[in-house]
Amino acid sequence: MENNQNFTIGLDFGSDSVRAILTDCSDGKMISSSSCRYPRWQAGKYCDLATSRFRQHPLDYLESMTKVVREVLAGQNPAAVRGIGIDTTGSTPCAVDCNGVPLALNERFTDDPDAMFVLWKDHTALPEAEEILQKAKSSSVDYTRYEGGSYSPEWFWAKYLHILRHNPAVREACAGFVEHCDWIPAELTASPVRTGRCAAGHKAMWHPDWNGYPPESFFTSIDPLFRGRVDTLDKETFTPDNPVGKLSAKWAGIFGLSTDVVVAGGILDCHSGAVGAGIRPGQLVKVVGTSTCEIVVAPEVDRCIPGICGQVDGSVLPGMTGLEAGQSAFGDIYSWFIRFLSYAGEVDFQKLEADAARQSPGCVLALDWHNARRTPFANPFLTGAIGNLTLGTTVPMVYRGLIEATAFGAKRIVEHFIQEGFPVDSILAVGGIPKKSPLVMQICADVLNMNIQIVDTDECCALGGAIFAAVASGVFPDVAKASAVMAAKTGNSYTPDADMSKIYAGLYRKYLACADAVESLISAGM
Repeated sequence: MENNQNFTIGLDFGSDSVRAILTDCSDGKMISSSSCRYPRWQAGKYCDLATSRFRQHPLDYLESMTKVVREVLAGQNPAAVRGIGIDTTGSTPCAVDCNGVPLALNERFTDDPDAMFVLWKDHTALPEAEEILQKAKSSSVDYTRYEGGSYSPEWFWAKYLHILRHNPAVREACAGFVEHCDWIPAELTASPVRTGRCAAGHKAMWHPDWNGYPPESFFTSIDPLFRGRVDTLDKETFTPDNPVGKLSAKWAGIFGLSTDVVVAGGILDCHSGAVGAGIRPGQLVKVVGTSTCEIVVAPEVDRCIPGICGQVDGSVLPGMTGLEAGQSAFGDIYSWFIRFLSYAGEVDFQKLEADAARQSPGCVLALDWHNARRTPFANPFLTGAIGNLTLGTTVPMVYRGLIEATAFGAKRIVEHFIQEGFPVDSILAVGGIPKKSPLVMQICADVLNMNIQIVDTDECCALGGAIFAAVASGVFPDVAKASAVMAAKTGNSYTPDADMSKIYAGLYRKYLACADAVESLISAGM
């Protein structure tokens, strides 16, 4: 190996596993990659599907991270590694002690779910989210206006309040609440937590208009348990092209790296994926996995955009406003259906997809709200639905109907961006499903009536982290120059079938009518 090589590591902490890539900064080529499923999560520990409780132990992150970093470095030149970049799911925060250590790493709390990271899709804080939203709407300042005008149980303050209310022991020991994407860089560098702008802006109502977070008086008017909590958070935030610090001696020894390796600031996974895909204004990057995130960037946004999941300067690209939307469940809906079918025995997924491809469009009409609706216009009280059933309805028909429902949900998001003045001239798809399911992607192209280009890497989110690491460590002067060299190229693409798009246009109108009817019934207390 040559000593003048510049490598960076991208770490992508997903819902089920962590992935690492080792990247050559000279051309963006992925030298090696590794993934590891979280062992406790795989065993179903600390989760309860019936109550939408999804918790992850910090040891799952630390142990799995150790494994994948060592594996990507095997046989490589560790002296060439300049930086490490991190992305995580979010909002996935955790109660920490006065030293910033997650409480679950204390023996007293090692098996207490409330002392662990509260995964993004945990909906136990539904009442708290509604209280925060109602208080914001009745306040002199609507602190949700840069969050799309809503507040979700998937987000920071709702989760924080839920933990404070429901676990006195954790509440007493908790000195603060920290996002996963901010904790990992602090852990790797043995530094104080530096607050990432991405998670703070999109999930925690941080904004310069009110000098950081909403004032403590806003939160204590919701619940006095918030007293003294807001001031524990740093009002200054950082974009992920900035270094947090250098690798600590502890982690340098564990990984087999130098203490000169720079660790970049953390970012949410979908935003990192958009950078890995080389996002530009006019593009919509669709990060497709258990849920979806749709990311758009714009150089100037002079108003608050309703119905989305936040608009934050620098949350994706420095100097641009990042706008986020998404579906709370996408691949999770398909996984739910497989689990549902498995009650009767093992399911042949490949056969199910092949059989579903032969079904006619619209044989089953469904709604994609199995984990509520994120955008447009978040409503955490909504639930999924399957209709148009007859005694002749088959399993492949239902499965196709669920795929069509997720595509219709995606169309609503694209239409919303366009209606709000953000033209979408191209769509890039990132994630496992775009690479693995031609049926899903073709239906999406037909429903959207737009060409969808598949980003030609399995590790786009980790690649975004590697790009930020290259900037934070000084290999490149800025993200634009790093992305020009390192961002992924596009591969396969899906072109809409004109005849199918006409059929789906009519079915989409039925989907919207059904959605309105079901939402009205749920709102009326059905």
